[in-house]
Amino acid sequence: MWQSKEVRFARDHPTAAGHFPSRPIIPGVLLLDEAIKHALAAVEGHGDIVVRAAKFHRPVSPGDAILIRWQAPFQGIVKFECRLVADDSLVASGTLEPPADAR
Repeated sequence: MWQSKEVRFARDHPTAAGHFPSRPIIPGVLLLDEAIKHALAAVEGHGDIVVRAAKFHRPVSPGDAILIRWQAPFQGIVKFECRLVADDSLVASGTLEPPADAR
């Protein structure tokens, strides 16, 4: 079962100005950070998480809203995806898991 959380990035988000000045985008690491923050709830009892895989499918612009979706762990692995709210296009996806010593 998927769980989800909508996140909107401000038009004047501080990371966008330097990434890239002529066409600002929200850095992939920030998308990943938001996905991890919300998906951590699915990995109860683990404060750390390992990014097993991450793929960025298209840029996210300042002012965009994304829907972060994640699934409860299956064999310790949490799947996540980020979709633009405006058109439901996939912007990022991947898998997360607790560190090997926590499994």
